[in-house]
Amino acid sequence: MTAVRREAAAAGVSQATLSRAFQGVRPNERVLELDRRQAEFTLSWQQYRDGRLSQQRIDHGRRAFFEHNALLQQVEQCYRVSRRVVLGIWGLETNYGGFSGNFRVIEALATLAWEGRRAAFFRAELLAALRILDAGHIAPERMIGSHAGAMGQPQFMPSSFERLAVDFDGDGRRDIWTNTGDALGSIANYLARSGWREGEGWGFEILLPAGFDMNLVEPSRPRAAEEWRSLSDWARLGVQRADGRPLGNGRGGIILPANQQTGPQVFMALPNFHAIRRYNPSNFYTLVVGMLGERVIP
Repeated sequence: MTAVRREAAAAGVSQATLSRAFQGVRPNERVLELDRRQAEFTLSWQQYRDGRLSQQRIDHGRRAFFEHNALLQQVEQCYRVSRRVVLGIWGLETNYGGFSGNFRVIEALATLAWEGRRAAFFRAELLAALRILDAGHIAPERMIGSHAGAMGQPQFMPSSFERLAVDFDGDGRRDIWTNTGDALGSIANYLARSGWREGEGWGFEILLPAGFDMNLVEPSRPRAAEEWRSLSDWARLGVQRADGRPLGNGRGGIILPANQQTGPQVFMALPNFHAIRRYNPSNFYTLVVGMLGERVIP
């Protein structure tokens, strides 16, 4: 870590911060074990959905909504992002702030920068984490996160924190670990900066007509919204909303969750689907975030 300390010092990080940050840091074998455990994703959509849309998580979300409704309204008004999707991400990432990891971020990142599969990436994240400490946003012993260095209630990587975390309560620190306002504001800011469109949803479940051309379904990495068909075109092709309401206006792309060839669920993604997907590039994740928010706040 000598080279990292030298580079951080050259970037202006104080020696006091470096000494405190690296105190007691040593290679963490558990971090390496988890980093190497890259099992092929084998969960079906139904397994993934049901495991994360449990009634317990929904009930917890409703309690969190009741407790923080005024704050969520302020966040929504400030960033013009739906509080449903903010709650959905908060609930899925850390169970509404209930568990945000138990690894020391500096130790985890230092371990991965030393021996991980993406050493250069984690070295850059380690330097960002050191800058965050030097700015006084959090103390080293309270900078806790996942084994990969994702931090706080929104699970931001340090570089995302530098770009997108906000000081929502104006106390001079961006505390996404224990300050709920900063955490929720940061999630909303992330979505706003990712292109969230105010007043529009993320998508909805649909029904396809018999004989529908499945070549029209989006690939696993959906195309840009500008390349999607208009909802009126989809209606002419016989696509219907599962709840019986009109498809509406604008553009949309059909999402068939991965690992299934047909049904039982098919979705129409709207442009805001992409904003959520920039938080985590997984169709499963994006769909569950949207569905969780709607179950918590009907």
